Amino acid sequence: MTSSTLTKGAAKWALLSLAIGSFGIGMTEFTVMGLLPEIAEGLLPSAWAANPDDAIAQAGWLISLYALGVVVGAPTIAGSMARFPRHRVMVVLALALTVFNALTVLAPTFELVAASRFLAGLPHGAYFGIGALVAADVLGPGKRAQGVAFVLTGLTVANVVGVPLGTYLGQEYGWRLAFAVVAGIFALATLAITVFVPRTPGQPGRTLRAELGVFRIGQVWFALGIGAIGFGGFFAVYSYVSPMVTEVAGAPAQVVPLVLVIMGIGMTIGNLLGGRLSDIDLRSTLLWGLLALSATLVVLALTASSIWMLGVLVLVVGILSAGLSPAIQTRLMDVSGDNQSIAAALNHSALNMGNSLGAFLGGLVITAGWGFTAPAWVGALLTLGGLVVALVAYAVQRRRGRPVQLSPAVHEPVPFD
Repeated sequence: MTSSTLTKGAAKWALLSLAIGSFGIGMTEFTVMGLLPEIAEGLLPSAWAANPDDAIAQAGWLISLYALGVVVGAPTIAGSMARFPRHRVMVVLALALTVFNALTVLAPTFELVAASRFLAGLPHGAYFGIGALVAADVLGPGKRAQGVAFVLTGLTVANVVGVPLGTYLGQEYGWRLAFAVVAGIFALATLAITVFVPRTPGQPGRTLRAELGVFRIGQVWFALGIGAIGFGGFFAVYSYVSPMVTEVAGAPAQVVPLVLVIMGIGMTIGNLLGGRLSDIDLRSTLLWGLLALSATLVVLALTASSIWMLGVLVLVVGILSAGLSPAIQTRLMDVSGDNQSIAAALNHSALNMGNSLGAFLGGLVITAGWGFTAPAWVGALLTLGGLVVALVAYAVQRRRGRPVQLSPAVHEPVPFD
C-alpha cells in the first residue's frame, strides 16, 4: 500500500507509529537530566565520594555527547539517505535508536555509556527530518502541517509524561531501568513503523553534496546560531534541574519528577502559543521571546532557593523556550530555499548544539565552585547572545534589501528537542 491509497484510519496508524518513536526520543534525550545524581553515583563512585558536585558535572557530559551526536548525525544521515525509500530509512533509524539505547543499559563503565549516548544521538535529527516528510506524504496535499504536528506531538507528551516517569523509575529502581524502558519504546516503534508506515519514495537524484549546499546560505548560519546559542541558555538550566531542586531549594528528590512535569506543561503551552505568535509576527516573537527568557533566567537565579518560586519560574521558562522553537524552526525553513528536507533536520542540530553548549558551560561553572544557581546566570547570558545573533541577522537582511521568500514549510507549532 502506498501513501496515496491510505484510508483515514491507516494514515492515523502510520502517524501514531512515527509518534511513538518521537516519544522515545524525548525520553532518551531529557530523562538523563533528571537522573544526573543517580548516574554520577553509579558510574563515578570515586568522584562521587570525593565531591558529588564534581561528579554530577562530569555526568553532565553525557548530555553534551548525546547532543553532539545529534549535531553530527542530523545533516549527514538526512543528506546521505535522501535518495532511499523513506519508510525503509525510518525503520533503520528506529532500529538504530533501539540498539544504541540498549547499549546504554548494558554498558558497564562511564566511558562506554558516554559512547552509547553519542551513538544514540546520531539518528535523532534524521528521524524527525525524514519523519516529517513521511507524515506530509501520508496525509497528502493541504494537510502537511497536521501530519508533522501529530508526529512531533510525541516529543511534547514525552516532556509531560515520559521524562517524569523515567526520572521516577530511575530514582526508585536504578537509572538503567529508565533507559531499558526507552529501548523498549523504540523496539515498539520499529515494529509499528514496519507494519503501518506505507511505502514512500525517496529522491533518487539527491546526493549528500547537493543537500549540503544549504550551508552556502548566510542566513541559514544566522538561524543556526540563534538556535545553538539562544537555546543553550535553556539547556544550561534544564540540564541541572535535579540538583537545583534538591541542593538549592532543599526539596526531596521525589519532587524532581513533579518539577519536570511542570516544565513539560509549560513547554506544551509555549509550543502552541509560539506557533500562533510566529504566524502573526515572526520577528517580534523571536526577539522579544529571547529577551523575556533571559530576564526570567535572571529571576530564577535570584529566587531558586524557594521551591515555590522555582516551580513557577520553571513553568515560565518552559513556556518561553518552547514558544521560541516554532519561531526558530520557521525562520530556518524560510531562509533555506529549496533545501527543505535537510533544513528540517538542521533545526534539531541547532537546538542540540545549544543542548551541548548549555550542559557543558553549566557543568563548568558548577565545577568552578559557583553553585547550582550558576547555570541560570550562564543561561541568561547565552540567551542574550542568541538575541544579538538574531538582531545581526535581521540587520544584514535589511541592509542587503533581500526580503526572505516564505517557503512552503510548516508554520505550525513544532516541539523542540
